[in-house]
Amino acid sequence: MDFVCFTGNPGTGVTNSAILDAVKQAKEHYSGLIIAGKMHGAGVDEPVVDIDAIKALIDAGTDIILTPSVGSIPGFDQEDLKAAVIVAHQHGALVMSAIGTSQEGSSPETIRYMALQNKICGVDIQHIGDAGYGGLAPVENIYEMSKAIRGQRHTVSMMARSINR
Repeated sequence: MDFVCFTGNPGTGVTNSAILDAVKQAKEHYSGLIIAGKMHGAGVDEPVVDIDAIKALIDAGTDIILTPSVGSIPGFDQEDLKAAVIVAHQHGALVMSAIGTSQEGSSPETIRYMALQNKICGVDIQHIGDAGYGGLAPVENIYEMSKAIRGQRHTVSMMARSINR
C-alpha cells in the first residue's frame, strides 16, 4: 500500500484522540504515507477540526491532514479551514479537504463553489466522495471539480493521458 487514511465514518463515535492513536500504531509498522483527520463529526461531540489535534497528528507522523470541505458541515467555514491549512503547512504537512457528506451528488455549481473555496484557503488535495449512484460521485461533478481547480486545458490533458506512460 502506498498510503492509509485514518478517519471516522458517520455515527461511529471515532474521536480525534482515537485517530491519533491509530497514527501512532501505524508509524510503528508502516512506512507509507499517512492521511488522518475528520471530514465530519463521526457522532462525537468535539470539534471536527481542532488545531491542537492537527499538531498532535503531524507530530505523530501524519503526512496529510484530512479536513471537511468548506460548506460540507455546519459551522465549518473558510476561516476554520485557513487556520488548519496554516498550521499544517507550518509543520510540514499537506491538507486534503473532503466532500464526503453526500454533497458530491449536488449540482455542479455547488461542487465548483466548494472546490474554489477550498483552493482559496490553500488546500493541497481535494477529495470528492462516493455517495453517487453506484458508489461514485457523478462524473459531471468530478469533471466540474477538476475544471474549477486546474482549468479545462489541464483537466482534459489529465483525462487523455495513459496510466501506462
